[in-house]
Amino acid sequence: MSSKHTLIFLFLLVLSGCAALSTVNFKALHGPAQPRERIVAELRSDQIDYWRQVKPILENRCVVCHSCYDAPCQLKLSSIEGIERGASTENVYATRLRSGELTRLYEDAHSVDEWREKKFFPVLNEYVNEPETNRQASLMYQLLELKEKHPLPQTDILSNDFTLGLNREETCPKVEATQHFASEHPLWGMPYALPGLENDEQNVLKNWIAQGAVYTPRPPIDSTYASLIEQWESFLNRDSLKGQLVSRYIYEHLFLGHLHFDEIKPIKYFKLVRSASPPGHPLERISTRRPYDDPGVDRVYYRFVEEQESIVVKTH
Repeated sequence: MSSKHTLIFLFLLVLSGCAALSTVNFKALHGPAQPRERIVAELRSDQIDYWRQVKPILENRCVVCHSCYDAPCQLKLSSIEGIERGASTENVYATRLRSGELTRLYEDAHSVDEWREKKFFPVLNEYVNEPETNRQASLMYQLLELKEKHPLPQTDILSNDFTLGLNREETCPKVEATQHFASEHPLWGMPYALPGLENDEQNVLKNWIAQGAVYTPRPPIDSTYASLIEQWESFLNRDSLKGQLVSRYIYEHLFLGHLHFDEIKPIKYFKLVRSASPPGHPLERISTRRPYDDPGVDRVYYRFVEEQESIVVKTH
């Protein structure tokens, strides 16, 4: 090997060594990561309530960016299922010659394990459930803390260090690489390019994560809604060919809409979906790329499902 090649080899070796030092091997410390069950029947008196305390903060400060299908790194903070799904390096709106894999929340995978198979990586700790590990192995916690350590500069115009264009190159670090990410982009803590959270808001989110990011189940739908839904599903699932044609027409025009019932306040929003199961049975949602694609079943039924995500103008 020539002296020139030797120098290049040593240079690359040093670079790879620096990269290794800037990552944390959580697997060596705690064993393989494993998605955990975060739903609990009830909370202890000292535990943070996701629905009452965490969700309002996320809706006030975070869903402005992390709510839609094209959310940065596909991280949707508009529902607990989106948080558990995590993030992805795949850019859903990338220029491509072929169609991309569908990654619609609630449709294209139905468990955290399935999302991991689709290469979504966690933003919450999935190693041993201990407060310190919950902090260290949570990307969400680390990026909140990065903003706390490096507040947004008090200037009228942000520097070119912040990229906000539609065609920007996204940086989607995994928690193992947050040290390197922080050294490269110390001002890129969350919320990105915005002032940090208030101290009490920051403490709520950090304590929730340290406690394991647990949450109680959603309450069942009110019986008043159930009665109205039963009436409408009866209308939309008539057996006559005319009834089936009318319902298909209605669905293909309203499948993106948020539907509500004027009779009930406060308003709850619902979506109309296709199902392989009739009303009165557990929903078997039919998910296709387009609303008019072949459903793959002999009979389609139209069902109402409650909207699980925060309501934002872009998709409302």
